[in-house]
Amino acid sequence: MMQDMLNLTPFLLFDGDCADAMAFYQSCLGGELTVTKVGDTPMKAQMPPEQHQKVAHAHLESGAVSFSATDWLHPTRKPVKGNTVAMYINGETYEELRTIFDKLAVGADPSLLDDLRDMPFGSYGHLADRYGVHWFFQGEAAKR
Repeated sequence: MMQDMLNLTPFLLFDGDCADAMAFYQSCLGGELTVTKVGDTPMKAQMPPEQHQKVAHAHLESGAVSFSATDWLHPTRKPVKGNTVAMYINGETYEELRTIFDKLAVGADPSLLDDLRDMPFGSYGHLADRYGVHWFFQGEAAKR
């Protein structure tokens, strides 16, 4: 059974200008904006210094409008028109995310599948489903 803490929001991917874009959206929509840069996270030690000013996660909430964003951080894939908008599921336990991830992964493009796994900030996973929709997952780390 899913808990009430599941959040599904649109997720935008930028190529180094996430902070500027999200500040622009805030100026248009109002609301509260939170921005966390790579250099302010435990990921800092795993990323080259030129990535430290990129946005690891940004979130804008203004009334009924709520969406998240990041700068493109994947080391080998590049942003192209069509793969910069995704769905973002967060706030669940690892087991609950695993269930959703595994269902969406049926028929997914194996070259665009980053299996759900533990990272310094909790669990993370990504896939492009059988329809080409990108899904990002973030939640609690797996219980050991």
